[in-house]
Amino acid sequence: MACVAPSGGIGLSVVASFVVPVHPHPMLAPESNEGYGRLRAAFEEAAARIEASGADLLIVYSTTWPSIIGHQIQADPNPVWNLVDHDFHELGTMHYDFQIDADFAHAWRDSAEERGLTARTVNYHGFPIDVGSVVSLSLLNPGNRIPAVIVSSNVYANRAETTVLAKSCLDAAAAAGKKVAVVAAMSLSNRMFTRRIEPEEDRIHSLKDDEWNRKILQFLEEGRLEDVGQLSRTIHHQIRVQKVVAFKPMWFLSAMNDHRNDLTGEVLAYEALHGAGGAVIHLDPASNGRGDKEYDEENVEVFGGDRNVLDTESEQHDTDAAPAAQPAPTSNSGPALWDPVEGEDAVNTDTAPKPVGAYPHARRVGDMLYLSGVGPRQPGTNAIPGGPIHDGNGQPLDYDIKAQTRAVVQNVERVLKEAGGSLENVVDVTSFLVDMDRDFAGYNEVWADTLGKVGPTRTTLAIRSLPTPIAVEMKVVAHLPQ
Repeated sequence: MACVAPSGGIGLSVVASFVVPVHPHPMLAPESNEGYGRLRAAFEEAAARIEASGADLLIVYSTTWPSIIGHQIQADPNPVWNLVDHDFHELGTMHYDFQIDADFAHAWRDSAEERGLTARTVNYHGFPIDVGSVVSLSLLNPGNRIPAVIVSSNVYANRAETTVLAKSCLDAAAAAGKKVAVVAAMSLSNRMFTRRIEPEEDRIHSLKDDEWNRKILQFLEEGRLEDVGQLSRTIHHQIRVQKVVAFKPMWFLSAMNDHRNDLTGEVLAYEALHGAGGAVIHLDPASNGRGDKEYDEENVEVFGGDRNVLDTESEQHDTDAAPAAQPAPTSNSGPALWDPVEGEDAVNTDTAPKPVGAYPHARRVGDMLYLSGVGPRQPGTNAIPGGPIHDGNGQPLDYDIKAQTRAVVQNVERVLKEAGGSLENVVDVTSFLVDMDRDFAGYNEVWADTLGKVGPTRTTLAIRSLPTPIAVEMKVVAHLPQ
């Protein structure tokens, strides 16, 4: 492997950075909603600023072009095609005809490989350009005034790998003497409505999403790009952006800007896009004069293939790496715990105990919410209210079935609350008891005081054992009309 020196001349390479939304509404239907129109006007303002910056290359990092095997870089000099968004096909067709800097794409690939990354260029006739890139380049670079390069967002890349990808881009830009405008095509909050809504009804899906979006925007308007990068792991969990690639573009943008916190930021627009948060943000490399802060993560120069380079035991919640088993905190708590599996329709919460395998707390399908089996273990401590049914050696212990059952119902309620519902939404429950003769009466008494008042259907089964030393577990289905 070639020896790679730390990147230099970053300020000379990057002349502007932008965050833009990936949804097609500002491009295809700006007149149908005032917010879409404001986003369209913000795109046009950003286009004017890119041209005024003197940039001679556009780099687009798009979250809607996910990759699995390394990093893919578009190298077709003139991709031409028609795109119809798979979610919003009723909005119409997006024709594109782009000018790609193929020489730079190849140079970036070579630089990435020198820094230990797996990278390849893509040059196939008809290879589809993703919707985020199509919207970005169509609105920010009308008439192809500036050559562009598009890079995929690797699903499994952690911050170390994403940082090295940015540094390899800066290597190629410095070698070619390019002045680069960087575009991150991404949503803020990603929670979208699962049913069609009229444009005039569009809004941010939840108050929590809106609050976090506005916190992010405040940081970026203050030029605190690196702070947003470091907060991204927390933001992932708070506004459920674990889906696909989440806030990786913030890591990429931060590395492209030397991990700075003193940029000059401006939010040009922030609006709802079918429930998700969409914003057009300009980050100028000129210092805002407020002073910078220390970059306090490992400044990786060469990627060594370990996607846990920056992870610590306290950061196992980082959802950009594959889920890793966690040791149970007590000797009699059963098998190791896992971070909940994330996905487009998954519902997970830190207020419920971690799973004992690779699955989410719940999954939403339309109006229905399907919960994984819920036991009485407590989040954080893994303690079992009422006590475990046996010790670490398998010897039976006395326990309180009523306390365990109440804890199960409380955990069910926590998952439902995260999904925007309550116990009132439960329609069907399957309960599992490891000792039907001993425990049915106590379990049934708690049921009558809690879920029995809601009136879901119920099936109660006797089983031999459960994965953890608990006496009761419930499988719950709920109806959550929007």
